[in-house]
Amino acid sequence: MSVPIKISPSILSANFSKLGDEVIALEKAGADYIHIDVMDGHFVPNLTIGPEVIKKLRPLTKKVFDVHLMIKPVDNFIKDFSNAGADIITFHPEATPNVSHTINLIKKEGRKVGISLKPKSKIELIEKHLDQVDLILIMSVEPGFGGQKFMPEVLEKTKKIKEILDNKKLKVEIEIDGGINFENCIQAKKAGANVLVSGSTIFKENKGDLKKNIEILRTN
Repeated sequence: MSVPIKISPSILSANFSKLGDEVIALEKAGADYIHIDVMDGHFVPNLTIGPEVIKKLRPLTKKVFDVHLMIKPVDNFIKDFSNAGADIITFHPEATPNVSHTINLIKKEGRKVGISLKPKSKIELIEKHLDQVDLILIMSVEPGFGGQKFMPEVLEKTKKIKEILDNKKLKVEIEIDGGINFENCIQAKKAGANVLVSGSTIFKENKGDLKKNIEILRTN
């Protein structure tokens, strides 16, 4: 039985002057999740938004807030992002001295746990924690900026993670993020990803027809 494909549009590519309207439009267009990238200018070389912005967006939609924390030290901010309305909180193993402790902090908040691997990060960093998480986020670009080119070399890692999960009979979502477009989304799905994060393609292709772009990514 094939796993349903979910689309998580990245608001990093949205018009920040009307972010609330963009989130409402994504819900109407059929997004499954809303992907929110949080960067601190320290763990990655860019700054984005904090908990206050998420808190303001939260009443506008019932969609899952898929919050990717690219911040270090991550533990200090988990409660803030949970209180702001994050549904899934994803962190990087390199951003914490104790991965299990961070997982437990997120669970204590009643949120789903995501763990992310940068393109060069090894599976070994997360392998022993796979039965504790709900989602694995594979970065297919170096985290920090939107609009980068997809790195096909991460597909091998995606396949390997899918094999490990299947062998252990673990129901964990595999999300892929970075340069996802109408062509490479096909390879990403074949490799085992069932959640596709896309920013530029969703907001810019087909004259910004969000519904059409989400549907093409889902069905290609």
